[in-house]
Amino acid sequence: MLTKTEWNHCLDEIDKMFPEAHCELVHDNAFELVVATLLSAQCTDVLVNRVTAELFKKYKTPGDYLEVPIEELQQDIRSIGLYRNKAKNIQALSLMLLTQFGGEVPEDRDVLTTLPGVGRKTANVVVSNAFGVPALAVDTHVERVSKRLGMNRWKDSVLAVEEKIMRWTPRERWTQTHHQLIFFGRYHCKAQKPNCPECPLLSVCREGKKRMKLNG
Repeated sequence: MLTKTEWNHCLDEIDKMFPEAHCELVHDNAFELVVATLLSAQCTDVLVNRVTAELFKKYKTPGDYLEVPIEELQQDIRSIGLYRNKAKNIQALSLMLLTQFGGEVPEDRDVLTTLPGVGRKTANVVVSNAFGVPALAVDTHVERVSKRLGMNRWKDSVLAVEEKIMRWTPRERWTQTHHQLIFFGRYHCKAQKPNCPECPLLSVCREGKKRMKLNG
């Protein structure tokens, strides 16, 4: 397993590779980020941005989403996976924002997770990017990278991954680490074709060393 010292070495190397890593979901405010992150479940940011480019012109506030039939909203996001359920959650959370929070997105992570369709990952994304609160959201890239490196075991839950990364990473780096691990997983340590031969983390990477040995 990776040591804490090796983990922080990895973070420093990834920081050199992706110093400008950022949230790639296009948004102008906290509410748009909630909607975009909800839509991004099991979907690429590229596709979400393509859909929200028009969606956010049509719907500006929670009330706007409640003024149309659910079928119309479904049609607006039809190209995104699970669009029926996501449309239902968008309208439900919009209603909850209006009736319980004055139409404003709450800044507290635990309160955010009470909104329909908003889980821990989405809440972490929102508080860190919209409100500047240090948080570490674990998506598929963050989970894959941490487990390939040997930071976590393959059987560890998403919550276990999040908790260990937070323990081993300085709090002020949580948000930055989240973005940089995503960039590293999305553009370098890819799911199907990780770039192990040119990886600066190869010397400490559990899976990378296995792959290189198998490929001879």
